[in-house]
Amino acid sequence: MLVDEAKIHIRSGDGGDGLVAFRREAFVPRGGPAGGDGGRGGDVILRVNDSHNTLFYFKRHIHFRAEHGKRGGSSNMTGASAPPLIVEVPPGTIVRDAATGELLADLVQMNDSVVVARGGRGGRGNARFATASNRAPRIAEKGAPGEERQLTLELKLIADVGIVGVPNAGKSTLLSVVSNATPKIADYPFTTLQPNLGVVIYNHHDLVFADIPGLIEGAHMGIGLGHAFLRHVQRTRLLIHVLNGAAEDPLADYNQINAELALYDEKLGQKPQIVILNKMDLPEAQSRFPQVQAALLERGIALLPVSGATRQNVDRLIQMSFQRMSELPAAPLELVEAAPLYQIEDTEPVFTVERGADGAYIVRGKRIERAAAMTYWDYEEAVVRFQKILETLGITAALEREGVQPGDTVFIGEYELEWSD
Repeated sequence: MLVDEAKIHIRSGDGGDGLVAFRREAFVPRGGPAGGDGGRGGDVILRVNDSHNTLFYFKRHIHFRAEHGKRGGSSNMTGASAPPLIVEVPPGTIVRDAATGELLADLVQMNDSVVVARGGRGGRGNARFATASNRAPRIAEKGAPGEERQLTLELKLIADVGIVGVPNAGKSTLLSVVSNATPKIADYPFTTLQPNLGVVIYNHHDLVFADIPGLIEGAHMGIGLGHAFLRHVQRTRLLIHVLNGAAEDPLADYNQINAELALYDEKLGQKPQIVILNKMDLPEAQSRFPQVQAALLERGIALLPVSGATRQNVDRLIQMSFQRMSELPAAPLELVEAAPLYQIEDTEPVFTVERGADGAYIVRGKRIERAAAMTYWDYEEAVVRFQKILETLGITAALEREGVQPGDTVFIGEYELEWSD
C-alpha cells in the first residue's frame, strides 16, 4: 500500500539543568563553586533510508520525542548530551511545516538528512557565574526547552519512467508484463488508486517504472485525486503515454492527458514521451490504429501498437525506453525550491471577465489562457472538453451573469471564440 502523505508531531529534547554545588573536600577551606553545566537535548533528524518506499509507518507512529539532556554534576562535571533521534523516511520525501506550509527540506538520496528540531541548550552551572565580587554564586540555569512542531510529509516517487494515461487504458497490465511489479488489475476505471513501482531489467541495466493512476479532466485543479497523482510524475525523466485502443476517441484522450500535465506544471508537458496504442488484441483497437497513427504522424509523433495482454511489441517498448533514456542528458535532479509546483496563489484571481468597447467579452486568467492554448480546436471532443473546463472554473456562469448571448464574441488569450450553448 502506498501512503504518500502524513502528518507527524515532533519534539526535541530539553537541555539538562545546570547545578549549584561547591567543593567540599577536606582540607580545602572556602571551596569555590563547582556546579557543572547540563547536557544538550537531543535533536530530531529526518534521514533518508532507501529501504523504505512509502510513508505507511507514519500512519501508526505520529509522535516523536528526543531525549532530554542530563543534569550537570558536581566537581564541574557536564551532564551528558542526549543522542539525536533519527527518523527514517523514504527517498523523495518533501518536508513542510504544517502550520505555515514552509518548505524545510527535499530529501532525495540515501542518507540525505535535515535537522527539523534542535535540542535545547544545557543550562549553565554556578561555576560559570563566579566573579571577583561574587565568589560563591548560588545561581544556575535550567536547560532550554526543546522545539516542538508539526510537520507534513509528502512523498514524490523517484522513478525513471512514468506510465500515464486515462483511467482503464491498461497501464497496470503493461507495468506487470514489463517489470516485476504485481499491481491490482481489473477492467473498470480507477482500478489503480495509488502509484505502483516496478523494476525493468534489460541488457544488465535497470530502470524504475511508475504506473501513475489514471488522470481525469480537471486533475490539475485537484479534481478527483489529481494533485496527489500528478506530483509523482514530476521526477520521472521519460513518460510512456498509454492510449486506450478500445476508447471512442484515443486522440481526445491524448490531448486531455497532455493538457492536464502541462496545466499542473509546464515542465511536465515538455517531458519526452513514447506514445503507444494499447489493447491491440481487440478488433476495435486494430481498426482505429491507422487513423490514430496518421493523425499523430502529422504532428511528428510516432505511435507504437502494443498489447499488454498478448505482449505484442512489449519487448520493443522496453528497448525503446532504454534507448531513449540513454539519449537523454544527465540533468541534475531538480529539488522543490528549483521547481515549484504550478499553483495559483490565493491572492491572485483565477480569472476576470470584462466587456470590451466593441461589446466583446474578454476573459483573462493564467490557467484558462493556458488551457485555451493547449486545446486542439480542430477536434470537436477537444472543444467540448474545453467547455467543461470553462464550467468547472465558473467562467461560464460568470459570462452568463454578464449577459453573454449565443453568437457573441469571447476573447480568451489569443483566441477569438464565438459563444454557443
